[in-house]
Amino acid sequence: MCGIVGIVGKHQAAPILVDGLRRLEYRGYDSAGIATVDASTGAGRLDRRRALGKLVNLADLLVHEPLTGTSGIGHTRWATHGAATTVNAHPHARGRVAVVHNGIIENYRSLREELAAHQIVPETQTDTETVAMLCNWFLDQGHSAEEAAKATIAKLEGAYALAFLFEGQVDLMIAARKGSPLAVGWGDGEMFIGSDALALASMTSEVTYLEEGDIAVLTRAGATFYTAEGETVERARKTVEIDINSVDKGGYKHFMAKEIAEQPRVLSAAADYYLGGRDTADRMGRELLESIDFSNVDRLVMVACGTAALACHTAKYWFEQIARLPVEVDIASEYRYREPPLSDRTVALFVSQSGETADTLAALRYCAGKARKIVSVVNVATSSIARESDVALPILAGTEIGVASTKAFTCQLTVLATMAITAARQRGHLDAAAETKLCEQLMAVPRLVGQALTCEEEVKKIASHLGHVSDALFLGRGAMYPLALEGALKLKEISYIHAEGYASGELKHGPIALVDDKLPVVVLAPSDALFDKSVSNMQEVMARGGKIIMVSDQAGLSEGGEGVWKTIEMPTIEGPFAAITYAVPMQLLSYHTAIEKGTDVDQPRNLAKSVTVE
Repeated sequence: MCGIVGIVGKHQAAPILVDGLRRLEYRGYDSAGIATVDASTGAGRLDRRRALGKLVNLADLLVHEPLTGTSGIGHTRWATHGAATTVNAHPHARGRVAVVHNGIIENYRSLREELAAHQIVPETQTDTETVAMLCNWFLDQGHSAEEAAKATIAKLEGAYALAFLFEGQVDLMIAARKGSPLAVGWGDGEMFIGSDALALASMTSEVTYLEEGDIAVLTRAGATFYTAEGETVERARKTVEIDINSVDKGGYKHFMAKEIAEQPRVLSAAADYYLGGRDTADRMGRELLESIDFSNVDRLVMVACGTAALACHTAKYWFEQIARLPVEVDIASEYRYREPPLSDRTVALFVSQSGETADTLAALRYCAGKARKIVSVVNVATSSIARESDVALPILAGTEIGVASTKAFTCQLTVLATMAITAARQRGHLDAAAETKLCEQLMAVPRLVGQALTCEEEVKKIASHLGHVSDALFLGRGAMYPLALEGALKLKEISYIHAEGYASGELKHGPIALVDDKLPVVVLAPSDALFDKSVSNMQEVMARGGKIIMVSDQAGLSEGGEGVWKTIEMPTIEGPFAAITYAVPMQLLSYHTAIEKGTDVDQPRNLAKSVTVE
């Protein structure tokens, strides 16, 4: 959610910290700040700079009020406790301690009450300041910096990734992780920390991921790791290759535009990995699918948040229709609180772009030891969700910077489709010929997505009208229903237009009351077995003056497009996987409407890319 970067180094830390934070801007944030310890002052002075809004504001501040020092911590904040203000921005400092924090300290109120008994009161509205207050109190009691940090961490309840910096300690940083990701980077005579490997891409490629409950004590010479019980432990160092070009727009106006355009390539890579089988990597994908073994499973539970949950809703149609496997789809934030029963004939599947989504990770941990197998579909193979799964299936989308997911969504759908095909064969519902046909249809999707991208000019014209509306409806049947939900979500996320998605058949059970001659209604209606029913629902809208935007193939537009307001033509698609291709006009429609309105496409207000708090 928020971004953390830190360095115990040999060079001036401030520009390195700002560069690292810039790589984390995609997560979404409302303020930024850094703190350094300056050895040149003799005493090791601790100082900080913070700014509201975009990172450029912090960079400008540092020009006028520079910070020196070779050790430092930086943070981009997405507000949870307390408004987005400079005072509430990280790092938080009290006395001799500065702290940055991702997550939520759930017991901060009781800790504040304890500190109030010692006449220590907060200066901000945040939960994080309590960590600095408590740690500084331990220092005042005569504890060393390391002892004070460990004593503080032992009293915390909730989720956190933490980094501590201390006045007078120019060669020390302490980091801790519980429920929120944190990585340690290894350099030559310097050490780093980051919320993820991307933050460290320009500094190092050698990374250690902290495990749940870990504490790391960093100096320029290296790192010592401790478990939550205080025992020294070894943690693996991994070489992580990060494509620095992934944080470049590559000539596009926005990352979202670039990522929409990348879909034919990344979808082809995902399909080849799981279905191609032409080289070792492809066979590895097939082996991952085969290791799940759906043959004796009687239920699949799919759990996710946001767009990933809508990918699950779409895939539910495939698993049930092709593999004849009952599917239950749950929103992760609600799942574990229902305390649903699980049998050893249930596979639990978790979908997360970042692999660090707090609600999804908590649901996974609820299922661990109850379900037969824990499977994840993630974009980050080293993420917490991937590491805690029995089988982790990478979606191979590459780094996705835009907050509104595009290529990760369609890659999730592609991987879930390969799972459905595999499950159908394992369960005896597909013979070799039928499996081959489905695989060919799925392998054709990247080409069809490329064709779908040619609708962009028509979408731009429609968006010029949508930029002036306040509401919109999206309708679909079958697998197009969750895609209608996704289209509405995308429009809300980046254009701030109120939009709702419905199953087309539900229109007359309430939403039709909204229809008038000002309401645009997007209807996803490929010429499939449900086409005639979709046309009937369109007629219900048009009879009441609603403005239909019909998304269909040539045959569908010819047969049912008479009298509609606008059309978007899709390629003709054979088989059950049309939803992957029909995601493209939903993405383009939201993108160009946002441009029409002048909103921040890549970093929409109030949203974050990686949601690591409940």
